[in-house]
Amino acid sequence: MKKYEFVNIKIGRLVGAKSEEHRKIIQEYAAKGYRYVGYIPTELTDSGKIKFMDLVFETEEAE
Repeated sequence: MKKYEFVNIKIGRLVGAKSEEHRKIIQEYAAKGYRYVGYIPTELTDSGKIKFMDLVFETEEAE
């Protein structure tokens, strides 16, 4: 059975703002045996830009 972890991150407010926070989080979860599977926008601005998103990680659940 699969187990999923969700990590909520904030997207920068400035247009074109560079963020590397997601890379660090993906590397940390990979070291724990998780696989990055995608992201889900969790909060948008009025103009439709992503403010927050969940990074989704998957691993095999111990039985």
